[in-house]
Amino acid sequence: MSDLHNQDSVHVRSVVSAYAHRGGFTMLEMLIVAAVIALLAAMFVPSLARARALAALAVCQSRLHHWGQAFVVYAAENNGYYPHADGLDRDKGPADRFGWVDVLPPILGERPWRDHRLFHKPGPDSIFQCPAARILPDSRYRYRPSREGYFSYAMNSCLELDEDCWRAPGDDGVPMPSFLKTCRIVQPGRVVLLFDQLLDPQRGYDGKEPYRKTGKYCGSYPKAFSIRHRRQDDKLGGTILYCDGHSEWTDSVWKPSWPAEMEVPPRDDPNWFPYPH
Repeated sequence: MSDLHNQDSVHVRSVVSAYAHRGGFTMLEMLIVAAVIALLAAMFVPSLARARALAALAVCQSRLHHWGQAFVVYAAENNGYYPHADGLDRDKGPADRFGWVDVLPPILGERPWRDHRLFHKPGPDSIFQCPAARILPDSRYRYRPSREGYFSYAMNSCLELDEDCWRAPGDDGVPMPSFLKTCRIVQPGRVVLLFDQLLDPQRGYDGKEPYRKTGKYCGSYPKAFSIRHRRQDDKLGGTILYCDGHSEWTDSVWKPSWPAEMEVPPRDDPNWFPYPH
């Protein structure tokens, strides 16, 4: 029995010695290691992608929160009026120089949108953009995002449809487009102020029809709402900033009762209009 044990020990030592002096892995061993690495990657990559998505959502909500603070400060300094929903992107008249993307940034210590040169407009690393938003090549649009810039956030354009009309002191000419008087917002926690805006024209205006001007304007309507943020439960949705300053994730702003051809919500909708009409 002792001789047999000694023979087995010698055999094991010889195998170990041979492996130690071999100086490499066999093809089978390499395949096993590769399989293990692939398995680990399959386990951790989705978790990493989910973590990045949640981080982008948190940054987006933080940026919207800062914009909300700027709106409050601006209204306090301008007799309770919000800034214009559109900027020089529409170029409809003098009021466009009072668009939110131009008058609010200085409150946040940023340069107005109009002060950024062509081809150097703010990108996803700036407070102007949602960090999860991605612009496509210029050829996909009817404008040039790389030159003119783009807007992944849009202000609720329904707020422009107020019956009040603001005039500059001493202005006896044609009235400027109306600004919203904040004291008339009956339910600020329900009224949309800013929201994630669609940038992919192939997904269409509300994802149902092509719209190659998507992202061009800094003010828009429900059909421009974008779903690009993934939550912990993997559901996709977008972020909305409400007039009371809080932000929320939602999977849709489109209501089942609305007809597909509708562009502007009904005047009695409490989410898009500041008070009942």
